[in-house]
Amino acid sequence: MRALGLIDVGYTFGGANPEAGLDCSGLVRYVYAQAAGVSLPHNAAQISQLARLVSREQLRPGDLVFFNTLGKPRSHVGIYIGDGRFVHAPNSRGKVRVESMTQPYYLSRFEGGGSFLVD
Repeated sequence: MRALGLIDVGYTFGGANPEAGLDCSGLVRYVYAQAAGVSLPHNAAQISQLARLVSREQLRPGDLVFFNTLGKPRSHVGIYIGDGRFVHAPNSRGKVRVESMTQPYYLSRFEGGGSFLVD
């Protein structure tokens, strides 16, 4: 999965490519453009409006996971990789990394999944 190749890339607010750094929606936008040629907005909430909503139980690798981390609906996005884990660019103190959706912080802020995958 292309997102795993970006592990340890630094976080940059508004970042849209690995050389300059990535934020959460920049990571998703970059991976989807490279892997599927899909052009997405650089905003987690706007991306969520374009995706087909899926429940936690329906998530498949490559789907998106949305969280409320800023007191705003769907303010954070990551890419689901399976086994309850996702890749994301967390914040200015971090780098692109894998997290578990069962961690209390993410579990309590999960707002849903989104898919661009075709059945």
